[in-house]
Amino acid sequence: MKEACGVFGVYAPGKGVAQLTFDGIYALQHRGQESAGMAVSDGEAITVVKDMGLVTTVFDERTIACLPGDLAMGHTRYSTTGASEWRNAQPVYRSVGGSGFALGHNGNLTNTDELAEKAGMFPGVVASDSDFVAELLAAEFPASVDGESAPEGALESALKTVLPLLEGAFSFVVLDASHVMGVRDAHGFRPLCLGRLGPADQPEGWVLASETPALDIVGATFVREIEPGELVIIDDSGVRSEQAIATDLTDPHLCIFEFVYFARPDSHLYGKEIHAARRRMGERLAAQAPVEADLVMGVPESGVPAAEGFATATGIPHGQALVKNRYIGRTFITPGQGAREDSVRRKLNPLRENIDGKRIVVVDDTIVRGTTQRAVAKMLREAGAREVHLRISCPPVTWPCFYGIDIPRRDELIAADSTISELEEYLGVDSLAYLSLENLIAAIDAPGAGFCSACLTGSYPAPVPVALSATVSTSTPRHAAPAPA
Repeated sequence: MKEACGVFGVYAPGKGVAQLTFDGIYALQHRGQESAGMAVSDGEAITVVKDMGLVTTVFDERTIACLPGDLAMGHTRYSTTGASEWRNAQPVYRSVGGSGFALGHNGNLTNTDELAEKAGMFPGVVASDSDFVAELLAAEFPASVDGESAPEGALESALKTVLPLLEGAFSFVVLDASHVMGVRDAHGFRPLCLGRLGPADQPEGWVLASETPALDIVGATFVREIEPGELVIIDDSGVRSEQAIATDLTDPHLCIFEFVYFARPDSHLYGKEIHAARRRMGERLAAQAPVEADLVMGVPESGVPAAEGFATATGIPHGQALVKNRYIGRTFITPGQGAREDSVRRKLNPLRENIDGKRIVVVDDTIVRGTTQRAVAKMLREAGAREVHLRISCPPVTWPCFYGIDIPRRDELIAADSTISELEEYLGVDSLAYLSLENLIAAIDAPGAGFCSACLTGSYPAPVPVALSATVSTSTPRHAAPAPA
């Protein structure tokens, strides 16, 4: 399973926006490790720099120093559509209307075939969703006459035309020569927030980011989350916004996995700190599925807060049983099953003195294919663990996601067609228990907030085309797939 991307945008005259963008996407590196890029405007021309690899691989001091301007946007990518290759690195750029525009996208569109047919595009011409949106926007720009620039507001007008046509999940940042804009889809699947540089009575600039730590690292103050369906426009006159996509703002569907796994622990969503929510998940998991044991350990890193909560609630000591090699990336978003298995072995190593003869509770955030959990249980057994009890701080992942998390086939999900006892045997653990959905939502503790939990329940809040839903599985699931909502 993998998540699609982090986006960042900034308007800050005289503030060195390339450096701010580097810092912002560096704070969002956990959301995508395939490629990184930024686009910077000096008011007349847009310069795009992007490449495969981590932010620190793509950019150095010399490159940043060569990117002067007052506004910029950045992107870190993990692909859910489009191959993992340079041509699909973002931002994407289109040379229309004079200076053109650049766009970075987070999410997954579900109606690209329908839109391609309407636009007269040939199948396979557009490589990724970001390219697709860029093509649709470019088509809405007025034709250039004798090389003249597009009229003021051309990009904003194009967005207002295109956005209501898009279905699925998307949060993206787009800029032209003098504006930075951000938008979320009608359901609010993917996060996006607004921050302010400088004091409230005299702002020095504005920032858009997928997560709040990107605001913190550039010294911006969190202002608010962008609403589902909202378009925010930032330029020299300040910030303005409008509801570009009709939606029910009382019924948002933020991906619940932002709280479980994706977001950094120091992020805030729905006004709640992620780390504290994960600790509460562990506390509720302890009450729901207690076990007698000698040590509670979290699988580094995202399982640790829930393990702390589990230990606090039970009184069982919390300790370290595995050492993590911090130079290995997140195995959850490592491309390819073979690479994931190799990464687990390279990433974790047991502390034998803390393990030998102990009954150990292993707390992790989720089971997808079971690669990590099976390897961890084997390591602990080989290091002398007497019992291994696995506790998962979310419900079983049993359904594909079509909104930007790559779970393309139900038969890739180990919990989709297995009983608890079958999973215990396969994973090599003495017991296994999952946190219930009710307890997960209670642990997040955001009254009135709405979530997408389709990968846990099979109930999809946005339409899923037949062509996509047909790819749910190549095998016969134990339970029939529900019709898309």
